[in-house]
Amino acid sequence: MTSEVVENELEFYSKAEKYWKDVPATVDGMLGGYGHISSIDINSSRKFLQRFLRDGPNRIGTTRALDCGAGIGRITKRLLLPLFKTVDMVDVTEDFLTKAKSYLGEEGRRVRNYFCCGLQDFSPEPNTYDVIWIQWVIGHLTDNHLSDFLKRCRAGLRPNGIVVIKDNMAQEGVIMDDVDSSVCRDLDVVRKIIRRAGLYLLAEERQENFPDEIYHVYTLAMR
Repeated sequence: MTSEVVENELEFYSKAEKYWKDVPATVDGMLGGYGHISSIDINSSRKFLQRFLRDGPNRIGTTRALDCGAGIGRITKRLLLPLFKTVDMVDVTEDFLTKAKSYLGEEGRRVRNYFCCGLQDFSPEPNTYDVIWIQWVIGHLTDNHLSDFLKRCRAGLRPNGIVVIKDNMAQEGVIMDDVDSSVCRDLDVVRKIIRRAGLYLLAEERQENFPDEIYHVYTLAMR
């Protein structure tokens, strides 16, 4: 539980905002010096997402996606814009969203909104998104804020829409990272928060071919 490791909630959020303000607005900056894994990450995410885009009764639409913790738009550019007609981006760091406008190039015209906001304060527009993609950012939310945010995401989905979390998972419990003011939860804790938000898991997959020294990364789809 984050309540056991986060002593001061306001400080937890303000320290994280301050940390990201000093991070370079580059792919390497977004990935903490692991820019070389970006293609492996995107290719795996595309395969994961495509299973929901195939024909079938639960096929998701391709009208609009939301990129949460979007940074400069690495996922928007390489994963979401090629698959969806329009994309919205939300990130707490204004400089990253400003950089995104040049980083995304011509295709960036299909980004409808750039929301500068922490996810604890963000509400997706109801009944709007086919996919809400949340990658490497849930550690910046307390358990209660994550659960509440996922509830708001559920309301933001169009019929057959899905929420996807892709993130680091600890081996056991909840681990605090004082450097960027974030937590890393184990898979069971994340599953419990998902259930608490009234969502159910559709698919779960461990990322392969990442460096051995980093946390295991899992992708979870839910609705």
